[in-house]
Amino acid sequence: MKPTRTCVFVLALTMVAGTAVAQVGHSNMVNPNLATQQELTALPHLTAEQVQDIVDGRPFLTMTDLDARLTSLTDEQRDTLYRAMFIPLNLNSASQAEILLVPGVGNRMLHEFEEYRPYQALAQFQREMGKYVDDAEVARLSGYVFVPIDLNTASDEDILSIPGVGRRMEHEFKEYRPYQSIAQFRREMGKYVDDKEVTRLERYVIIQ
Repeated sequence: MKPTRTCVFVLALTMVAGTAVAQVGHSNMVNPNLATQQELTALPHLTAEQVQDIVDGRPFLTMTDLDARLTSLTDEQRDTLYRAMFIPLNLNSASQAEILLVPGVGNRMLHEFEEYRPYQALAQFQREMGKYVDDAEVARLSGYVFVPIDLNTASDEDILSIPGVGRRMEHEFKEYRPYQSIAQFRREMGKYVDDKEVTRLERYVIIQ
């Protein structure tokens, strides 16, 4: 007996859902916008003064903003530090300078990052980068990047992949759907967190 068209459609949806990938790459790196002072102090090559400067200056909206505070570090020291600490970069809007701060990314990989814009999902980035590097390197690079999520359609997994978002904030994200504007998102989230945190969260979301 042949499956009906409806059954085939449902099966296809199930397969897609089963392979869904959150839009912010998983990483064990320290996020300087969220880390405690103690966590930052434990990182390589950061002085106590630099740690305090990071704490006082956050949230940093791009990695280049943070990098500008660390001009005393050598290229080698930056490479070591940025393997342990990084602010995820927006795959669709990150500047060339920001992408080149990712350790191990040179001009060739910079070109590949930019070639496939706009990215619709992190899985797309992983698939495209897999043409050039092995699975381990794809996984490493994924930890440095994100694709903004659609506030009105993002899955629970997508929302929870945003650094610093737990179940409570996931509930608040979803409570006000459908969002009509980013201004509405700012207003509603401002009921729960301060303006700096709203600004930090805003970079991870869009309204299609």
